[in-house]
Amino acid sequence: MSDTAIPTQGRVAWPAIYASAAALMAAILGFLVWATPVKDGARDWFAPMIAGGWMAWTFPVALFFWVIASLLVLFTILAIRFPETPRRGILRIETTRGDRLFISLLGSAFICLGWLFFAGPPLWWGLALCLVYAAAVFRWV
Repeated sequence: MSDTAIPTQGRVAWPAIYASAAALMAAILGFLVWATPVKDGARDWFAPMIAGGWMAWTFPVALFFWVIASLLVLFTILAIRFPETPRRGILRIETTRGDRLFISLLGSAFICLGWLFFAGPPLWWGLALCLVYAAAVFRWV
């Protein structure tokens, strides 16, 4: 063994890490569904989850933040498991996966705001446009 050998500390159990992260995020989602108010025997998905709270914590709002948290967990695991070197895209700046996620989320916020201004609710078509935009950012930016 040469003097420059890097000692290894054993194998990392990646399947266990993936399963643990998925189980944690599923448990949080299950808690959000459980915490949704029930009215007349059915879940009221748009009712406030915290009565008299300072923010309108409805299930769709909580689901939005759950998706953001899930993406952050996923991208953290990907960054550790598969390190990436920055690449240059059409913006001519070096970006990593995390940078492209941030650009996608920021651009999607503006797309949704523009959709609400020009077309009004509902946002389903605006969401579809956001998904196309995110796919383009991850492909070409």
